[in-house]
Amino acid sequence: QVDVVESGGGAVQAGGSVRLSCATSGFTFSRYAMGWFRQAPGKEREFVASTSASGGVIYYEDSVKGRFTVSRDNGKNTVYLQMNNLKPEDTAVYYCGARRMGASAYDYWGQGTQVTVSS
Repeated sequence: QVDVVESGGGAVQAGGSVRLSCATSGFTFSRYAMGWFRQAPGKEREFVASTSASGGVIYYEDSVKGRFTVSRDNGKNTVYLQMNNLKPEDTAVYYCGARRMGASAYDYWGQGTQVTVSS
């Protein structure tokens, strides 16, 4: 059974920080790239950040560069998203996804965690 569980969301004021965690089980974590996505009310789900299976290749969506940091611990089967200097436009449900190396689509998704940034 595959489990992907996000945690760490909550309400924060603009300029604050939140650290999201995504704990996984049921698949070989070290063989999967991991991504963070978000979906704001009335909007499509959008890419936020990703890390390759080894953690050596990382991508960020332009609006979060310099503010968000994605990292992973292959020993704990967990990926993290450190979010600093949060803005109201970062308010969304944040989702974690797992993608097999070489695959084009994500195989597994979590249920999401809400992050609300107030001005």
